[in-house]
Amino acid sequence: MIETPDISFNRPTPGMGMTAELGSRPWQNPPQYNTVEEALDFYLPKLTEENFHDQLLDVMEMGIPLTTIANSIQSAGVMEGKHTIDVGMLIMPVLIEMMAYIGDDANIDYKMGTDIEKDPDRISNTKVALAMKKMKERLPEELDKEDEPVIDEPVDNMEAQPSGLMARRV
Repeated sequence: MIETPDISFNRPTPGMGMTAELGSRPWQNPPQYNTVEEALDFYLPKLTEENFHDQLLDVMEMGIPLTTIANSIQSAGVMEGKHTIDVGMLIMPVLIEMMAYIGDDANIDYKMGTDIEKDPDRISNTKVALAMKKMKERLPEELDKEDEPVIDEPVDNMEAQPSGLMARRV
């Protein structure tokens, strides 16, 4: 006789670990700081704390752009429920400037992250298009006529053969 194992119905529902009650996450509740001024009053003293100050200088020396650091700081604040995402976007320029001031004060060469690095070997698409347009204007009309495709017309005594994927072959 084959024994079947007892089936327990006291298990979690599949996917239950991926959901949470509404309001149980910090970003689902009202923010702790509602205005830009309140959020800056929270962040600026933290930027000047000695422990954070030393870590910030280490990260700046590694070459990580200040925009990336400021974005990480404000994103963490949104996830912790400190402020909303719009307040976070508005305080980012102030955070970047404060970190730049800290870097200048410590004589550290840092990257702002606001300038676009250009590859000297890459030519932009607009420059290529303008060069092509200028070259077409310089070409004489005779060269343009030679480049035109010649359309073969069927001769009167020959029938045009059907072509295409579904055409029958004779």
